[in-house]
Amino acid sequence: MTVAAVTGADGFVGRALMAALPKQGCQPRALVRSGSVDEGSAVGDIGPDTEWGEALSGVDTVIHCAARVHVMKDDAADPLAEFRRVNTEGTRRLAQQAVQIGVKRLVFVSTIKVNGESTPYTSDSGVKFTSLDTPNPGDPYAVSKWEAECCLQEIAAGSSLEVVIVRPPLVYGPGVGGNFCSLIDIVRRGVPLPFGLVDNRRSLVALPNLVDLLTVCAIHPDAAGETFLVSDDDDLSTPELIRRLARALGRDARLLPVPPALLRLAGKLSGNSDKVERLIGSLQVDIRPTCERLDWRPPVTVDEGLRSAVSDA
Repeated sequence: MTVAAVTGADGFVGRALMAALPKQGCQPRALVRSGSVDEGSAVGDIGPDTEWGEALSGVDTVIHCAARVHVMKDDAADPLAEFRRVNTEGTRRLAQQAVQIGVKRLVFVSTIKVNGESTPYTSDSGVKFTSLDTPNPGDPYAVSKWEAECCLQEIAAGSSLEVVIVRPPLVYGPGVGGNFCSLIDIVRRGVPLPFGLVDNRRSLVALPNLVDLLTVCAIHPDAAGETFLVSDDDDLSTPELIRRLARALGRDARLLPVPPALLRLAGKLSGNSDKVERLIGSLQVDIRPTCERLDWRPPVTVDEGLRSAVSDA
């Protein structure tokens, strides 16, 4: 049986992954910073000096979920340096010690932000990100993840370690936090939202769909050396997302017909342009190569994923 270690096993993705791995015939091992995950290993803070040796003993595959994640208001004196310490140098250290111990494969949970922040969309056509695009990371988090990918590719080229990279867009599901949780709460309370005239498209990925792909990447022979994009394969406009959330909550969607140009102006004047753009701009990913290479399809629909997310929010 494949022994699969999960870093960040007590996190949003890690917990779901730990529960799903046995269904793929894998024996999961929890790797956490600290705490009391059953039968897990505490490795301390992740960085360039982390000692992974004992935790990786007997492990065949590592799925690396742990990271310093993107935050809206970062109070670090040098955010890029801090992201690099954890996400880039911490990942490099993990891969180097995995090679020394004889781990066969490392699956790295990266981010679609490596590709960029947005894709063009009109009612007639749209452009989707692919894994072959020239990377265009736009903030310290994305830069650190791209640099981590480069480190992994370099280490894999000089060793027998198989590296698999997965770049998800926004992940939602039971226990989701951040802006998505806030949106659920706003829709539940029936607060009117000014997105009735927005015509965009955004790719999302339900937690069960991301976890299912990660478990496949842990064992599929054709995953080695590849970079995969993932989504629900059902891109939604912001108003359609709100309508479907409202339906899942048993509420009416309240959408006001505010022109997107006014929303962008309000964002600029308030210093929230990035936040507004994430709500009214487009970001689409092409998962056809992922599906074809791995003979994979997202097992959960958007509506199933939203119902699961709101039931726990």
